[in-house]
Amino acid sequence: MKPVLIFDIETIPDVAGYRRLNDLPAELSDDEVAELAFQQRRAKTGNDFLQLHLQRVVTISCVLRTSDGLKVWSLAEPDLNEGAIIQRFFDGIEKFSPQIVSWNGSGFDLPVLHYRGMLHGVAAPRYWDLGDGDYADSRDFKWNNYISRYHMRHLDLMDLLALYNARANAPLDDLAKLYGFPGKLGMDGSKVWEVWQAGKSAEIRDYCETDVVNTYLVYNRFRRFRGELTAAEELAEIDFVKTQLEKIAKPHWQEFLTAWQ
Repeated sequence: MKPVLIFDIETIPDVAGYRRLNDLPAELSDDEVAELAFQQRRAKTGNDFLQLHLQRVVTISCVLRTSDGLKVWSLAEPDLNEGAIIQRFFDGIEKFSPQIVSWNGSGFDLPVLHYRGMLHGVAAPRYWDLGDGDYADSRDFKWNNYISRYHMRHLDLMDLLALYNARANAPLDDLAKLYGFPGKLGMDGSKVWEVWQAGKSAEIRDYCETDVVNTYLVYNRFRRFRGELTAAEELAEIDFVKTQLEKIAKPHWQEFLTAWQ
């Protein structure tokens, strides 16, 4: 089985970066700086969604499916700083050269990781291999790499299912629930900054992990649609995922499994 890595990131405003770019006085608190950034963004665009280079990564959650099994984990603050989070994510790509799967990874997650990775001096040679690298199979990457939009080494499910038409995009939460999966459990990306301010970084990590498992489940439904899995094989994988989550025995997985009932 070729390794498959499903990933999702969560971000908060880069307060330090915004201070630097706008030469803000030191007496302003982080909350005040973030609110100023939101206000200025709303004045320009009508919403407070900050530009991608000002999104600070606090969590990357992953599902790794290999012939050895399934693993769910997170790289997250406060255990790791942003640079270490991003470097370790790309180290995983370096080690396994997996297919990577995301939901809106081309539009959000990967551009954020590009900007923030460069900020911290991250190295990701395998990820950037376009067929000219020093790896034994590098030539294969000319025709199927992580960067090109229409290649499958990075599969952005949202982008592909909408046939690269932003007007046709569907929310992951809606599709997950529509297909019989748990979906989001009372939290979404718009609440991450509020939860972070309350000092509840573990809740952000748990939310991100459930989101990435939802993505994996929708990905398997797509594989069935594409003919890679039979109906029986998809159902067997669903049972396998449930069994693995039961073994983790953490509250957010218990809640996730209960919602799945």
